[in-house]
Amino acid sequence: MQLTIRRMITLVENRFIAAGQTAKAPLRRVSVVAVIENPHVDRYVADLGPMVEASLSIGQQVAREIVRAMDGMPVQSYGKAGLVGLRGEQEHANALLTTVFANPLRDAIGGSAWISSVTKLAAPGATIDIPLNCVEDVYVRSHYDTITFALGETPMPDEIALISCVASGGRLTARVGGLGYEAAKARGPARA
Repeated sequence: MQLTIRRMITLVENRFIAAGQTAKAPLRRVSVVAVIENPHVDRYVADLGPMVEASLSIGQQVAREIVRAMDGMPVQSYGKAGLVGLRGEQEHANALLTTVFANPLRDAIGGSAWISSVTKLAAPGATIDIPLNCVEDVYVRSHYDTITFALGETPMPDEIALISCVASGGRLTARVGGLGYEAAKARGPARA
């Protein structure tokens, strides 16, 4: 199966101050959206395996764009999401966001932990909150974060928007303790 990308959108945010505190280094957050034509609109398809396999190419393109947008900055957290237009079904986004799609990003940035994700059926302009977690270990509390995303024309009824988000660090004012990023990195891969 060949998936058709209709458009890609990249959003780069740099955070300098939070809660009145100036960051030691800016926190860069990048979101890349691949909007694809849904090959299964208006019909139930029992075997979504071909869709899962076809997501590899999209994952590779998204990973390249994330690396470009991070411009040499490290990636310490990530998350992914899918918005499915109303002529599809939520399961279509889930089929596209498996490890087949996610591994190119892990490989490109060196992540090893599970990547949190969320999906929903939505009309154009719907919002979605993409949960972020640490690339080294999901138990690094300082890196639990969310990026809220919405695009006025996305997803159209016959589209699926696949959203991948990364950040160069945890929350700017994180101070709830627990396992720290450096300790998690020193422990080695926690891939699940």
